[in-house]
Amino acid sequence: MRTCEEPRPPNGQSPIALAAGQSEYGFAEKVVEGMFIVVNSITIKIHSKAFHASFELWQLQGYSVNPNWQQSDLRLTRITDPQRGEVLTFKELTWQTLRIEADATDNGDQDPVTTPLRLITNQGRIQISLKRRTKDCNVVASKLMFLLDDLLWVLTDSQLKAMMKYAESLSEAMEKSAQQRKSLAPESVQVSEFGPCAQQSWAQPFGASPNATSIGQYFDKHDMKESSYHLLISRLDLHICDDSHARESGALKHGMLGGAIQLTFRRMAFDYYPFHRAGDACKHWVRYSEAMETRGQWAKKLVSEFQSKMEK
Repeated sequence: MRTCEEPRPPNGQSPIALAAGQSEYGFAEKVVEGMFIVVNSITIKIHSKAFHASFELWQLQGYSVNPNWQQSDLRLTRITDPQRGEVLTFKELTWQTLRIEADATDNGDQDPVTTPLRLITNQGRIQISLKRRTKDCNVVASKLMFLLDDLLWVLTDSQLKAMMKYAESLSEAMEKSAQQRKSLAPESVQVSEFGPCAQQSWAQPFGASPNATSIGQYFDKHDMKESSYHLLISRLDLHICDDSHARESGALKHGMLGGAIQLTFRRMAFDYYPFHRAGDACKHWVRYSEAMETRGQWAKKLVSEFQSKMEK
């Protein structure tokens, strides 16, 4: 994989549906979704103008699950609401070992002396929820949860500085990609609101209203109101060590030793909602609490003040 200076255009319709000669969510999509994938090892290499990185996974498994993240009948791993013209699908990826390594490139803007960044984790999993339109299989919203167990990470100060520079080199490309997604998000929402009209004409005669109501309630229970990304680590032991003495000439001779710091985090979570508008409700967030209501009132006040200034 290689980072792009300018974001690529959206992928468009599902290649699975096009290859099967269909334009909407149908049999071909269900067959591919029902596959149980097992990969002994996989290596992903990423190249950027400032660094190159590699991801190595062992004993990777991918399969469909029900909304409670349990393996069950494949018919229970998707929720289709004909009234809305949308379908929810749930996937889970698990692995035994993950190894991440990043290093500066020769022509990058990094310091001449850099230490490769390495991270080795034990088993983990990714839970993926997708909401798509049935008429063209386009993704309307998604939810990705990255779950890790106990994690031990030893970092030197040079590795920490290098990691910050790697993040800076990616921030520009990520910002351009985010701007592209945000510009396309209102269009997707608008289409999803009026898209089910074509589905209602053939869906209503076949089902009674009580059944349609129960499906709609079940759909609402597991629906993703907006796209989000989540990281949850059960326990993180972070050791940061000073290795500057090793690079300074004569430092070890004079007995100069570096310091170290150990940080322990339990149940550390990061939640990111890239399309959330300022002032909108947050009750559908994963870790919503009453304390956010005060924040919501404060945000609405700032938005209203900003709008009044713009109108003037």
